[in-house]
Amino acid sequence: MGGYDQKQGYPDPAADLSVFAAHGLTQTSTIVDLGAGTGQFALPSARQFGQVTAVDVSPVMVKLLEDRAVAAGLTNLDCVQAGFLSYRHVGPPADGVYTRNALHHLPDFWKGLALERIARMMRPGAVLRIHDLIYDFQPSEADQVFERWFAHAVDDPALGYTRANLAEHIRTEYSTFRWLFEPMLVAAGFEIATAEFGGSVYGAYTCVKR
Repeated sequence: MGGYDQKQGYPDPAADLSVFAAHGLTQTSTIVDLGAGTGQFALPSARQFGQVTAVDVSPVMVKLLEDRAVAAGLTNLDCVQAGFLSYRHVGPPADGVYTRNALHHLPDFWKGLALERIARMMRPGAVLRIHDLIYDFQPSEADQVFERWFAHAVDDPALGYTRANLAEHIRTEYSTFRWLFEPMLVAAGFEIATAEFGGSVYGAYTCVKR
């Protein structure tokens, strides 16, 4: 799993934790992390908030997360094997939902359904934080944007994503245009509070459940 974490780049969870805290989430709040992976957000989130549910489709990831939670003494972190379309939320509505680099595995039709399911598990005023590969450009700009993206790829696949990895993502996964994704968020019942983009290919959203 060290290789997986290295490819992900060890994102610092501090900024995302601060976003949730700025929206009023506290030690009594409930967070759901969808596509939790190795727990890069779920584990530190459980140290700050009241109850965290880490959801991932991979049984290997879920077992790893369970072991890490036990090792860290985090009794408030539950691990569930499920996906966007199969997770069944139980208990009080979530105060926050987090997802990083997972929604692009779903075609747009299923993204829309996933976002609506996420909204239904959240209370009004709850916060959705999304990081994902989302395209902030027009179709006519694709060649030049992708060439810029490829220019920042690494040569060693053990150190990150290569040009071939990025090209495979474009061919086989389901990143969508920003101007399609944002109406999906609104239709699902969210107000977009912030949207930040890097390199026209990576977006970070903070949304509030209406």
